[in-house]
Amino acid sequence: MIGAIPAATWDAIDWAAAEASLTRQGYARLPGLVDRARALALAALWDMESGFRSRVIMARHGYGQGEYRYFARPLPPLVAALRAGLYSPLAAIANRWQEALGESLRFPPTLAGLERRCRAAGQVKPTPLLLDYGPGDFNCLHQDVYGEVFFPLQAAILLSRPGEDFEGGQFVLVEQRPRQQSRPMVVALAQGDAVVFAGRDRPRNGKRGVHRVVLRHGVSEVIAGRRRTLGLIFHDAR
Repeated sequence: MIGAIPAATWDAIDWAAAEASLTRQGYARLPGLVDRARALALAALWDMESGFRSRVIMARHGYGQGEYRYFARPLPPLVAALRAGLYSPLAAIANRWQEALGESLRFPPTLAGLERRCRAAGQVKPTPLLLDYGPGDFNCLHQDVYGEVFFPLQAAILLSRPGEDFEGGQFVLVEQRPRQQSRPMVVALAQGDAVVFAGRDRPRNGKRGVHRVVLRHGVSEVIAGRRRTLGLIFHDAR
């Protein structure tokens, strides 16, 4: 039995450094957010027959190749704990982004508050998901926008070991910059690492002040082996 996330996990995160990285480049790496035992336990959920609300075969929709499955409620305890634990510090960052962009909307300090806002907008389907990639699989660049309520930050946790369980399959971000060519970024992750990133856009300081830049994310082709990832999106879907 895998226990709860230790409180020390959240205490060990340098949120000031994470915010600086998010503000500078649109993503931040959280090394070792889950240990190997929890990563394996999360990856093993893929093989369960129940606990999911839908399954998507990416090739059928032009999303890439591979599969992902959205969890049903109630979420597995470890998934729910990770989602709730990450949300509150990210909400504070998201609100500072909103202020920088001149937006009046502010996000609630707790995940429960965001879920209430989603329900009021008719967004009731949970969005945490497991992704499974085999040789030749990849995920096209995209954004996870599911309705009117959109939380600007999300996270992905790598559950497999690069170089041992799989080859290739790197997490990729592309930032579209006004009047400039797009900027690609590849984020190197180890098993249990999380990447927190801007799901749609972010503020960027330029010569003429703060402006908005758009990002998309995806996964490069898996050359060999199997790669599993937990995706944590905080707003619900219609």
